[in-house]
Amino acid sequence: MDSYDFVIIGAGSAGLPAAVYAARFRMHTLVIGELVGGTITTTHVVENWPGVISITGWDLMDELKRHVDVNNVPVLEDRVTDVKKRGELDFVVKTLDGKEINAKSVLFGTGTTRKKLGAPGEKEFENKGVSYCAVCDGALFKNKVVAVVGGSDSAAKEALFLSEHASKVYIIHRGDKIRPEPINGERVEQNKKIELVLGKNIKEIFGEKVVKGVRFKEGGELKLDGVFIEIGATPNSALAEKLGVKLNEKREIIIDVESRTNISGVFAAGDVANRHFKQAITGAAEGVVASFSAYEYINNPKAPKK
Repeated sequence: MDSYDFVIIGAGSAGLPAAVYAARFRMHTLVIGELVGGTITTTHVVENWPGVISITGWDLMDELKRHVDVNNVPVLEDRVTDVKKRGELDFVVKTLDGKEINAKSVLFGTGTTRKKLGAPGEKEFENKGVSYCAVCDGALFKNKVVAVVGGSDSAAKEALFLSEHASKVYIIHRGDKIRPEPINGERVEQNKKIELVLGKNIKEIFGEKVVKGVRFKEGGELKLDGVFIEIGATPNSALAEKLGVKLNEKREIIIDVESRTNISGVFAAGDVANRHFKQAITGAAEGVVASFSAYEYINNPKAPKK
């Protein structure tokens, strides 16, 4: 069984920075993740990473991955299926490919999974007009009419990106206003291709072989060629919960200011953790703090929490 000081579960904007700092603390570290780079790789433009004016999510994660590689931290593309604690400085991490890895400490940087709308037609027309990633599929809708479902900053950014390809973009939101960051709200208002459809709940997504439109619970319909769902995400915390890690009512992993959970030797960072303001940079910071906390734990596992 391979043994490490620190096993990082998740290879996104929390896990990769954590790996860089773990290497600097001279911890023998392994990163395990199904998608290297995490969900930010689907972000069209990142404009809030300090020191970088503008960069695609893919390019930002590529730079972080190169930083990890330079520090000689291995990244295993696999899915963790189980984590067990046998004692202080003694965890066993199992993967889908059948690997068993011993670890002295563990970090959950497992991120989130995008929520589904749950409307009739959503499943039937997935990849046939229904999408969860504008960056992935936006170019397929050149000069077509599409809608983004959701009212968050992410929904606004999806609409702005889609406006570069589609002839018309609707933002459909059940509330009376959308709630993006102010700068993106201004961009939406100024974009003549984007129109808000507020106070509407989707009853069904209809079509034939591909999407043709949506019908509303309040009555009426909207003819569309594509529907992009952006209504939030669910934390990928089931693995941590199975280990005994405490979650809040949103199923986020509860951490303290040192990125520690209720179980000694177990840490969490990024979108899976209970932070109100979730950004790539805040996840990176939490991952870095987790690395230092793991370093302190390994060197003195019996030390009380500060």
